[in-house]
Amino acid sequence: MDDVFKYIDDHHDDAIKSLIELCSFPTVSAQGRAIKETAEWVSARLRDLGFEVQVLPKPEGPPAQPVVYAEAHGASPKTLLFYDHYDVQPEEPLDLWKTPPFEPVQKDGKLYGRGVSDNKGNIAARFAAIRAWRETRSELPCGVKFCIEGDEEIGSPYMEAFVERHKALLQADACIWEGGGVTWEGLPEVTLGVKGLLYVQLECESISRDAHSSYGTVLPNAAWRLVWALASIKGPDERVLIEGFYDDVREPNPDELAALKKMPHDEAETAKTYGIPEFLGNVSGLDYKLRHLFQPTATIDGLSSGYEGPGPKTVLPAKAMAKVDFRLVNDQDPHDIERKLRAHLDKHGFSDIKIINHGGEHPARTPVTDPFVQVTKEAVQQVYGDEPLLVPNMAGTGPLYPFVTTLGLPTADCGIGYPDAAIHAPNENIRIEDFRKGTKAIAALLGRFGAG
Repeated sequence: MDDVFKYIDDHHDDAIKSLIELCSFPTVSAQGRAIKETAEWVSARLRDLGFEVQVLPKPEGPPAQPVVYAEAHGASPKTLLFYDHYDVQPEEPLDLWKTPPFEPVQKDGKLYGRGVSDNKGNIAARFAAIRAWRETRSELPCGVKFCIEGDEEIGSPYMEAFVERHKALLQADACIWEGGGVTWEGLPEVTLGVKGLLYVQLECESISRDAHSSYGTVLPNAAWRLVWALASIKGPDERVLIEGFYDDVREPNPDELAALKKMPHDEAETAKTYGIPEFLGNVSGLDYKLRHLFQPTATIDGLSSGYEGPGPKTVLPAKAMAKVDFRLVNDQDPHDIERKLRAHLDKHGFSDIKIINHGGEHPARTPVTDPFVQVTKEAVQQVYGDEPLLVPNMAGTGPLYPFVTTLGLPTADCGIGYPDAAIHAPNENIRIEDFRKGTKAIAALLGRFGAG
């Protein structure tokens, strides 16, 4: 691997320039910006790397950005599939950015810009690893496929249907997922699962139009009505009160529990980042990890009602809205949770609260003992020197389920991220050296996977 690694080092600046170019596209799927241009850029780079490329639509129904699919043969009959996404989160709030979000800037060993970590940085690193193999060995060590979608950041609508429709095209022996990185201490991680998601909008309309607040004596207030409904969903002890919500929660098995116990107790750094003295319930150590990675959530993401401008306005609002997400764990089903939410609201006298479904994804994870996990660990260790930590499940969500369940692929994350990358937030960044090592880890994985 010395020749491949040397090529990566010698052409590191070129890879960073390519990433900067990719991150200059404002590919915000929530707003439909720069989708076509970014997909064309990604397709062109893949063709330049010797891939056959197709830009495939998702099943009908907006929003549905196209998927860039690519494949190339290698020396081994085995095939490794990469899942990534070329879309990014909105850049707001703009006033908190220290540099323009879509004009990436290198400073103090870091690269700042929207998407440099999530997920364009991993795309660029994987392309750089493949280029290194092409230029040094001519032939890839194994077959490689890419499935790069354009609306992961809005919940990957229709991805399950897309995978089902293109099941034969996407067949492979294993899959590398979009993320991954290192801990606060710089130890590499290999992550094996994701939480699921149900995202809903709750709406209440109590009267035909806003009223003078003096009518609070006799008119129903939509804001209070919605607040009471929300209070019925989760208690002060943070436990979700929807009947049957926890019925299908799968506890970690002994192998997963053993992996959790090996993870460092670095949550103090996370608390410091968010400016809090302790976590909910004062959890720490293993209890923190069990709660964060293996328990579901109910989160109010946004509230809106009545007057929200500067200064006072005495008004009784006619309408109120809340955006709420539920992070789900194996074996919870987002469709089942939505039904239970509806039944819960009806039972507690809130049948007037309207539920609008903004999307859902199933949770999924690969067993710690899968042979592909060991191959990935060995490749990562070859680059970092340290044995990587196994993270059985991440706290976030992605469309992993159809790849694990429909395609039956063992799936793992290893990438360029680190805990202070500020993904989804202002000043998103990566450390340049993490990008270099992440590129080498993918190159090493290709070699080991092809030889195995």
